[in-house]
Amino acid sequence: MRGNARFFWGLLVVVLVLTGVTQIFEWERPGGPGLPSPELGDLPLYVAHSLIRIVAAYACALLFSLPYGYYAAVRPRAGRILLPILDILQSIPVLGFFPAAVYFFIALAGGSRLGIEMASVFLIFTSQAWNMAFGVYESCSTVPEDLKDAARSLGLGAASTYRSLYFPASIPRLVYNSMLSWAGGWYFLIACEIITVGPVTYNLPGLGYFLARTTEEGRLGHTFAGIGVLLTIIVVVDVLFWRPLTAWSTQFRYEMAVSSTERTIGAVRKPLRGGPVVRQVRILARRGASKAWRTVRHGVEAAGGWIGRRSLPRKVGRLLWRLVGLAAGLGFASVLVWAGFSVTKVLLGPWPREARELPLAMVFSTFRMLAAYLISLAWTVPVAVWAGNSRRVMQFVRPLAQIGASLPATALFPLMVYLVIRYAGGMNVASVLLILTGMQWYLLFNLLSGVDGIPRELKEAALSLGLTRWQTFRSLTFPAILPALITGSVTGWGGGWNALIVSEYFKYAHEVHTVTGIGAALDRATYELGDVRLMVLALLTMVTVIVLMNHFFWRRLYTFASERFRVEL
Repeated sequence: MRGNARFFWGLLVVVLVLTGVTQIFEWERPGGPGLPSPELGDLPLYVAHSLIRIVAAYACALLFSLPYGYYAAVRPRAGRILLPILDILQSIPVLGFFPAAVYFFIALAGGSRLGIEMASVFLIFTSQAWNMAFGVYESCSTVPEDLKDAARSLGLGAASTYRSLYFPASIPRLVYNSMLSWAGGWYFLIACEIITVGPVTYNLPGLGYFLARTTEEGRLGHTFAGIGVLLTIIVVVDVLFWRPLTAWSTQFRYEMAVSSTERTIGAVRKPLRGGPVVRQVRILARRGASKAWRTVRHGVEAAGGWIGRRSLPRKVGRLLWRLVGLAAGLGFASVLVWAGFSVTKVLLGPWPREARELPLAMVFSTFRMLAAYLISLAWTVPVAVWAGNSRRVMQFVRPLAQIGASLPATALFPLMVYLVIRYAGGMNVASVLLILTGMQWYLLFNLLSGVDGIPRELKEAALSLGLTRWQTFRSLTFPAILPALITGSVTGWGGGWNALIVSEYFKYAHEVHTVTGIGAALDRATYELGDVRLMVLALLTMVTVIVLMNHFFWRRLYTFASERFRVEL
C-alpha cells in the first residue's frame, strides 16, 4: 500500500504544479463579464482551473476542521461558543458569503485576478469546511471513556493525547466527510466561479462557468459534455485517491479483534493494478512524479528532524500553544465584532418593502425542506443498512453516492425543466427534488460511516444470538448509527438550505423560473436588485430559524444519542 500511496501523492503533486503553472500564465486574463462563450475545446483548461481551486479550498478546510472540531468536543467551555458559531456558519448559503468575498478579497486585491481567485477559493471553502468540522467534532466527542482513562493513566499530555487518540479516532469519519465536502465543492462550483452582487459580475474560467454559461444559452449538448467530463473526474479521483484512503482509514476503527482491513485493502488494490496500458501509464507518471515526491518527503523529514533536535520543554510548549490559541481567539472575536458592526450599520437604514414577505417565504421554504428531508430518510437509512451488511455493496454504493453528490444542481435543471415542470407538478416539485440533491448525500455518507464503524464483534454477537434482521436493526444497528444520523441530519439540513439558492430561483434559456421562498428572495436581492440590506435581512431570517432548530432540537437530540449510545470497549 505504501508504494501505491507514494505514487498517488506524487502524481497529485505533479498535477498541482502543472495546473499552478497554467494559472500563472493565465493570470492576467480578465475575469470579468467579458469572458467568451465557452466551447468544447476549452474544457481541459477549464477543468484545470477548477481543480486547483477545489484542491486549495479543501486544504484550507482540512486545516480549519481538525483543530476546530477537536476543541469544540474536548473543551466544554469552548464548545458552548464554537458549536453555535459553526451552526450559524453552516446555515449560511454560499450566496450569503458573496458580499464578504467581494468587499474583502476582491477589494483587498484591487479587483485584480488574484482577488477574484481568492474569493472563489473562499466560497468553495465555505461549502466544504463546516461538514468536515462537524465530523471531527462527532468523532472526538464519542471517543470511548475507557480509551480516555487509558490516556490519562499513561500521563499523556494534551498534544500526545490528540496525536495518539483523538486524531486517529477522527480519521474514519473525516475521510467520509471529506469525500462529501469534495463533492460539495463541485456541487457549488457554478456559484463560486460566477460571483454576482447586483450589476457587478465576476466570471472565472472553469468547469462551473462552462456549465452555467452553456445552460443559460440552452446549449444542452455542451452542458452534458461538461457533465460527462465532471463524472470522469469524480470516478478517477475516487479510484486513485478516495478508495485507497478509505481502506487505510479502516485500521482506525474501534475493533476488539483482527478486522477485515487487509481483505478490504486487497479489494481496493485490484482496480489499481489494471492492464498493460494502466501499468504503462503508472510507470510514466511515477517517473515524472518521483523527483517531486522525494523533494517533498525529504523536506518533511528534514523539518521533522530539525524540530525534534530543538524540542522545547513541555511548559514552554504549553505556553506557546496557549498564546497561539489566544491569538486565534482574539482574531476570530475581532472578525465577529466587525461583522456585527457591519450588519448593525446596514440594518439601521430604511428597510425595503420586500422585507415584509420574508416570514411567509421562510415558512414555504421550511415546508419544502421538511418534505425533502423525509424523502431522504425514506431511502438513505435502508440503503446504508444494506451496504453495512455487505462489503461488496458498500464498494458499489459509495462511489455512486459520490457521483450523485458532485453533480451541480444547476446542471441538472434542464432535465427538471423538461420533465418535472411540464409533466409532474410544476416548479414546486422541481424545487423539492433539487433540495434533495443538496441534502440526501450528507445523510447517506454519514450513515455509511456509522454502519461501517460498528465493531465486527457486535455484529457476530447478534448473529450468534440468532437475532432477526429487524431485531438486529432495533437493538444494534439503529442505536449505533443514531449519532451519525443526527450529524447527517444537521449537515443535511445545512446543505438543503444552501440548495435553496439554486432550487427556488433559476435561469434557463434566458427565462427565470421561481417560487415563493427565502432562497428566491435571497437570489433576487443578490442578482436582480443588488440590495445588500434585503440580502442581510433574508440571511438573518434564515439563520435565526436554523439556529433555533439546532439549539432546541438537533443539539439536545445529539447530546442524548452520544451519551446513551456510545460504543465502549
